Amino acid sequence: MKRSTMIWTATAIAVFVLTGWSLGFAADHLSVIKERGKLIVGTSADYPPYESVDPSGKFVGFDMDLVREVGKRMGVDVEIKDMGFDTLIAAVQNKKIDLVAAAMQGTAERDKTVDFSIPYNFVQDAFVTSTKADVKMSSPKDAAGRKIGTQTGTIQESWIRKNLIETGLTPEDHLFQYERVDNAGLDLAAGRIDLLLIQAKPARDLVGKMKNLKIALVTTDTVLAGQCLALPDGETQLKAEIDRVIEDLKKEGWIEKTKKAHGID
Repeated sequence: MKRSTMIWTATAIAVFVLTGWSLGFAADHLSVIKERGKLIVGTSADYPPYESVDPSGKFVGFDMDLVREVGKRMGVDVEIKDMGFDTLIAAVQNKKIDLVAAAMQGTAERDKTVDFSIPYNFVQDAFVTSTKADVKMSSPKDAAGRKIGTQTGTIQESWIRKNLIETGLTPEDHLFQYERVDNAGLDLAAGRIDLLLIQAKPARDLVGKMKNLKIALVTTDTVLAGQCLALPDGETQLKAEIDRVIEDLKKEGWIEKTKKAHGID
């Protein structure tokens, strides 16, 4: 009798365990990160002052400070991987990385495949041109018909496609996509493109480094959402933890203080 009871109990436990796993009792991604002791973050390190690499090879910038502080408050180390901007969503979607920190706007379109933290920053965009070019702008639509560059996979690229190309104002072959902003700056200076559309602070930094470039227009008309950290879709516990840390950093004034340290308005 006792033997039968033991067999029944063992069977019941086995069924419970198997059923539990099928019902989603498997470790959530936050637990995976805590167990690993490391937060793996993807970025595209060509976008100062948000993310870049200094002469010593260290990742620097506002986003880099942010994720290191997030990791510190989660009690884990932080590993940063440099990737093409247009590969970041797929990387976090497939959990090759845990977070994206790349001045990324948390738009509704991107939210279909990944989740986003609460916004930590709101930005302006800027159109950059050559000092030799005869380009005058009072609104983003003044870019119509021009050869225009932007970073691949960005909100700025989406804005150009929707508002200039799909409307017939600009031929599709006038859109030039770049993995890295510095390469776009070189083409702009050489006259291969007329305009470059990127976020305003990186635009000002680019103009500061390349004296033959200038800002043609600063605008919020091309901005769709605030900057957020991207994380795997459906990982509610990880999102709650990231949101908690960002909210604390806002309340403590850490966000504003660190933005100012990097020259971000």
